[in-house]
Amino acid sequence: MNTPSAAKGKTAHIIVGPTAVGKTAAAIKLGIQLETEILSADSRQCYKELNIGVARPTHDELSQVKHHFIASFSIYDEVNAGVFETYGLQQLHNIFSLKDNAVVVGGTGLYIKALCEGIDALPQIDKAIRASIIQDYNQHGLAWLRAQVKQKDSLFFDSGENQNPQRLMRALEVMLSTGQSILKYQTGTRVERPFLIRKYGLDLPREELYTRINNRVDQMMEAGLLHEAESVYNSYVLPSAVLPLTPPALNTVGYAELFNYFKGLQTLPVAINQIKQHTRNYAKRQLTWFRKDPAIEWMAPSAFTRRVEIFMD
Repeated sequence: MNTPSAAKGKTAHIIVGPTAVGKTAAAIKLGIQLETEILSADSRQCYKELNIGVARPTHDELSQVKHHFIASFSIYDEVNAGVFETYGLQQLHNIFSLKDNAVVVGGTGLYIKALCEGIDALPQIDKAIRASIIQDYNQHGLAWLRAQVKQKDSLFFDSGENQNPQRLMRALEVMLSTGQSILKYQTGTRVERPFLIRKYGLDLPREELYTRINNRVDQMMEAGLLHEAESVYNSYVLPSAVLPLTPPALNTVGYAELFNYFKGLQTLPVAINQIKQHTRNYAKRQLTWFRKDPAIEWMAPSAFTRRVEIFMD
């Protein structure tokens, strides 16, 4: 990819916040106001095989403003923060060639960080090691993965990122492939971007946010999440005995819990309650991540809506 050239007077308006807070609606309002396009920064909405369970924007929403990084990859593709950085910068370069503004929206903190500041390149990973880790994780679960990382890369484990399975697997594969902690490759060097960045954080009182999360899970079930998850399960999880692995992208809240229901490991009501609980836990982690960024201006979604009309100033 060509590095975007200097974009004087160009601004990326970045909307972040926890899941279910209303980021999609806010981004669409802003995109319409600025007459521009939207770059999603969601690590799961990019997969074309996943829809209801990842709260992908509806056809009507997508028709209102052009979106990028929505259903643009397969669950078999390797998509990570580095891939998103390259993809996102190219899309912003394309948008800025025609527009003065672009809207970025999403709750994946590492993707936002990569887009705004750059991300350190990691070493080449032995594919056999990666496959083995994913297979063991699929079989033994998060407790096994956390124990492995704690034993083999205690520095990373103690850094606080010990609940996210993707990052834990990444840390473990780097250690097993290189003998070095992933932290050795994370220099923290910030890259200056050739455009202005404005960040807006949307949040609600905790009880209201959790109610929205619970209601959205119920709405997803009414919209057909169970059928969608069963189709994904039959297509990509059951064949794992024949195919190399279950794709890591399917270790996703909203699907993993229902997969356990299909396997007979728990009842459907328990699976639904777990989706709600795990989504609330995820929202809490998102807020913890974003609260560390002093550049984010926080407000309620309603306050953001009222301000949209003056964003052109």
